[in-house]
Amino acid sequence: MTEVKDWRPFVYGGVASITAEFGTFPIDTTKTRLQIQGQKIDQTFSQLRYRGMTDAFVKISREEGLRALYSGIWPAVLRQATYGTIKFGTYYTLKKLANERGLLTNEDGSERVWSNILCAAAAGAISSAIANPTDVLKVRMQVHGKGQHQSLLGCFGEIYKYEGIRGLWRGVGPTAQRAVVIASVELPVYDFCKLQLMNAFGDHVANHFISSFIASLGSAIASTPIDVIRTRLMNQRHVSMSSINGVVTAAATPKLYSGSLDCAVQTIRNEGLLALYKGFIPTWVRMGPWNIIFFITYEQLKKY
Repeated sequence: MTEVKDWRPFVYGGVASITAEFGTFPIDTTKTRLQIQGQKIDQTFSQLRYRGMTDAFVKISREEGLRALYSGIWPAVLRQATYGTIKFGTYYTLKKLANERGLLTNEDGSERVWSNILCAAAAGAISSAIANPTDVLKVRMQVHGKGQHQSLLGCFGEIYKYEGIRGLWRGVGPTAQRAVVIASVELPVYDFCKLQLMNAFGDHVANHFISSFIASLGSAIASTPIDVIRTRLMNQRHVSMSSINGVVTAAATPKLYSGSLDCAVQTIRNEGLLALYKGFIPTWVRMGPWNIIFFITYEQLKKY
């Protein structure tokens, strides 16, 4: 029975992540569209089509239909089934191991911040690197909506055919960095807030709600610049597709960014420092309910 319990954090983390993803995905689509627009060195996305999250939501719905807001949902679900399962399961497993070795808590019983952060950072880096291909698929499908990619397998086949296996791991560096930042802020802050609010609210939904909301604000502030870079690198293609008289052709496209640092420098130089915070509002708006849905679902699952 002990072995089954050891696997429960992984299962609970995956189920809770998928539940949260379905509930907040349209907000994530608006965030992705906002982050890739206004790139002066990329003519395809040089125009500012959306004034903000609400404008993006309305225009996408009106011009492409409500289904476009869920473009990329299946790779997102697949991502959470891997990333969410591994991240949260690994985090709580590492905390358990640290506790068994006396590394987690102080003499007064409080948890050490550095120990929590290390467990969260390790869990975030490992899980995001493994799940990176699903993230690339999600971003590509979100950007093009109901246009070029009609299915998960079609999108995967096109990337693999024209960009190779490396195309599926495009942006893995900033993806891992973002995951480390989010996990290092989100999980320890949630655990800290939950512990501090235990006397006032107990281990109930109100505690989980407030703790997850506070954790999401810290995550959004810390991770949005990396998320902008990650999204732009993932959307960067080595080939462009065109169709003439029904014949699809592929042509090489110039490489816009050589890496994370180059993307950050060019973004700041061409669009200003605040460009690194494009999509901050939908990021936070999404993180809030995402974390609330996740942690409440996770805490309820733990009771079984």
